[in-house]
Amino acid sequence: MRRSERKLRDPDLGVLTARLLFAVQDELLATLAEQGHPNLRPPHGAVLAYLDTEGSRATELARRSGQHKQVVGKVVDELEALGYVERRPDPADRRAKLVVPTARGLDQLSRSDAILADIERRHAEAVGADAYAEFKRLFRDVARHQRDWRDQDRAGAGPDR
Repeated sequence: MRRSERKLRDPDLGVLTARLLFAVQDELLATLAEQGHPNLRPPHGAVLAYLDTEGSRATELARRSGQHKQVVGKVVDELEALGYVERRPDPADRRAKLVVPTARGLDQLSRSDAILADIERRHAEAVGADAYAEFKRLFRDVARHQRDWRDQDRAGAGPDR
């Protein structure tokens, strides 16, 4: 059997995760576009998915999303140009900046939360609430375990060291 056929018949964790991510992103962004937010793209999620309504530091957004600070900085620049966020001095540390959602950004955050809740509700109805809750619990465990490996590897304690 060819590798591509095997990946289609018995997808590994990476393929399954990518399929789920891309399908959720497609539905989220298409629905947001219908609701007045047509210029958002998948990379914007590195900021918008983790942005607190009162604002967040870019370094915290990078840590939460697992992206490099430079990537988050570029995404923040794009979102600022689109009118979703603005940079303000952090009241707790005037040397630092907060990325704060604008009214347009707050609207997008609220709508995306509702869209994702609808997606999750639909899946829970399809497979059963208990099964979906167990799926999410296991998926969180697998994601945490994978992040732990990455963090250990970055610290020089990965499996090959």
